[in-house]
Amino acid sequence: MTNTTIPGGPAEVTADWLGSVLRTGGHAVDVDEVQVGAIGTGQTGATYRVGVTYRSNPENLPPTFVVKLPSQEPEVRARASFGYRAEHAFYTEVADSVRIPMPQCYHCAIGADGSDFVLLLSDMAPAEQGDQIAGCSAVDAELGARALAGLHGPRWSDPAWLNFTGAVMPKPDEAAAGGLGDIVRTATDITLQRLGAQMSAEDRATLEEVAALIAPWLLLEPDRFSVLHGDFRLDNLLFDPAHTRVSVVDWQTLAVGLPARDLAYFVASSLEPGLRARTERDLVACYHGELLRHGVSDYDLATCWNDYRLGMLQVPLITTLATAFVESTARGDEVMLTMIRRSCQAIRELDTCALIRAAASIS
Repeated sequence: MTNTTIPGGPAEVTADWLGSVLRTGGHAVDVDEVQVGAIGTGQTGATYRVGVTYRSNPENLPPTFVVKLPSQEPEVRARASFGYRAEHAFYTEVADSVRIPMPQCYHCAIGADGSDFVLLLSDMAPAEQGDQIAGCSAVDAELGARALAGLHGPRWSDPAWLNFTGAVMPKPDEAAAGGLGDIVRTATDITLQRLGAQMSAEDRATLEEVAALIAPWLLLEPDRFSVLHGDFRLDNLLFDPAHTRVSVVDWQTLAVGLPARDLAYFVASSLEPGLRARTERDLVACYHGELLRHGVSDYDLATCWNDYRLGMLQVPLITTLATAFVESTARGDEVMLTMIRRSCQAIRELDTCALIRAAASIS
């Protein structure tokens, strides 16, 4: 893609631009006018709702779209370019081969250095974003579990993932696992310095224990892998008003690894501990059943449960990295603290660290 297809900011999301990219995508439309309004600004970019007046719309394309653009701050754009590359890779290389529910993508382009990026999606309104701090119900959690099976199942252990260049965290070898383990230990120290006073002593100890296990954990169960969302949490899910459907967004943390890491991350970070403990067996069974329907074989429920327990370290992995290396906000800190609190309790109750030590033969 050339930069001529990438707006430099919301002012460049014009009728001419929208009409051009839609026609390039095979849609025979003529756009007369657009109205662009901000939906929200994240730490690495911003999203806008684009209202459209058509001169000609024989395909009955929707009256609104959502466009996602990078941050207007050059330093942030440069730092976040790996995330923009991952999201571009998902929509252009992965999306058509998996069955996870997501908004329709009409256009996705990225510049050579990764700092210029645009994503044009269908508008899912009146769907509502999940709330990471409030948590979710068992019904919403089941929707999430089923959705994840649609991501993992269709290309379960596909050898092509081993050479997939779009992942922020590719499937690691021993050296890469050791390097990431060192980074997580540093990130954990920074997290405890910044937020540790707001954590329980038990949770602080759990984070320190986990940090020492990240490297061997990343190498466990090497024969089971898929592409991972990497940050599959409520803030990245859109629920329809009746809470019967979910759509998944924000693919900037793509990884390749043990599939149940996504499930464990979602369940442990999204449900309050009591509800998680009461429902997690059913959620794992739901996910496992959906995997079978997507063609996964030679994978029994007991193994899936074991993988779910192992996958719990995905939460401290992502939360400590985010806390240490992403700009702090008041809500962001509250989100991280909530996710750490919920997941540390899950790690203890599921005896995940002991499971990792046994699997990795660590005394």
